[in-house]
Amino acid sequence: MEENRIAELLIELWRDVQQPAIIWQVGVLALCLFVAWLITRQVKAVLRRRRAADPTVADASEEGLRRVVFPLTALGLVVLARAVLANWHHTNLLKLAVPLLLAMAVIRLTVHALKRSFPQAGWLASFERAFAFGAWGVVALHLSGVLPTVIDGLEQVAFSIGKAKVNLWMLLQGALTVFVTVLVALWVAGVIESRLMRTEGLDGNLKLVFTRLSRGLLVVLAVAIGLPLVGIDLTALSVFGGALGVGLGFGMQKIAANYVSGFILLLDRSIRMGNLISVGNERGIVSQITTRYTVLKGMTGIESIVPNETLVGSIVQNETFTDPKVRVSVPIQVSYATDLEKAMAIMVEAAQAQPRVMSDPAPGAFLEAFADSGINLQLGFWIRDPAEGTLGIRSAINMQIWRRFKEEGIEIPFPQREVRVLGNGE
Repeated sequence: MEENRIAELLIELWRDVQQPAIIWQVGVLALCLFVAWLITRQVKAVLRRRRAADPTVADASEEGLRRVVFPLTALGLVVLARAVLANWHHTNLLKLAVPLLLAMAVIRLTVHALKRSFPQAGWLASFERAFAFGAWGVVALHLSGVLPTVIDGLEQVAFSIGKAKVNLWMLLQGALTVFVTVLVALWVAGVIESRLMRTEGLDGNLKLVFTRLSRGLLVVLAVAIGLPLVGIDLTALSVFGGALGVGLGFGMQKIAANYVSGFILLLDRSIRMGNLISVGNERGIVSQITTRYTVLKGMTGIESIVPNETLVGSIVQNETFTDPKVRVSVPIQVSYATDLEKAMAIMVEAAQAQPRVMSDPAPGAFLEAFADSGINLQLGFWIRDPAEGTLGIRSAINMQIWRRFKEEGIEIPFPQREVRVLGNGE
């Protein structure tokens, strides 16, 4: 019955093309698309002004509206124009435009949802074109009446998995159903994540744990719901599931260990976002904790990707675990003829002049050792922001000490050696 209506629509459209009245349909369709473009342009301008006025109000709903306002506006105008024009002319061209515009809106909404679920996925741009081509191809097959024949051909290619019999059409339906359910699950997980991240009073690591657990559970639930909807029994996949589990157990031990270690790190909260840690030769601020690895951003801006298993199984120096304060030492050597009390007072004054140096505990100077070329002194002070680095503050203090030592005539010695040249008679 549906095929007959589609065939009649195409036949009538072909007849309309041969008549001068088709110009009315083409003109009305072009006018609808032009008006929809103008409305879309105005809506985007309003959204840009709103974002420029207050960048904090921009959210994902605006981006979704920006993407679907044209096809939905054009669809509404075409439906309205078809109802009006039907009083005087045929509207077969407008009838054909309706499913195409609807397909465009669905495609853009789907890709927008995927971008929300995978914000860092660069493959979505090419995926959108491929998905649009596939969706419009299915619409074209449906409108041309060829789709039922293609479906019958796919149903003929059947095979058995265990005791269950499946065919290509069933597998395609299952893949599409699972794709849609997983997409919905990822969208729900994104909503849960945004709510959790805005929750106050909840530890950041626990937010990440709950987010990833909810995402994983929703995806598994989506697959468990999607496959039975098209008649695929999950027990038929048990053989493949068992083989896959054995393969994963032997071939992906490291990856599994990293995932387990990631959840351990998030749950025990020994390492948190923003901590300054050192593991092995790597030292930096924890900028990202995933279920497989942790990203450390070093003082030079270089990011190091450390497997979670390394963080769990190695000694980690967390400089901001319970207290962000760290002690910094500056070694200085002076000559033996120096007034040590004056030199040490100058060193303390140079540290106190820096705003980053804490007054409690107060900076102090100490006599460390009597060396070959001079006396080794050490200036120690505390800072509360080690994430900002220590090279800058040590350089500023050293420069101040150098200037004061020159003013006071305090010598900073350097190694000296005596060379005696002996003659033949000596």
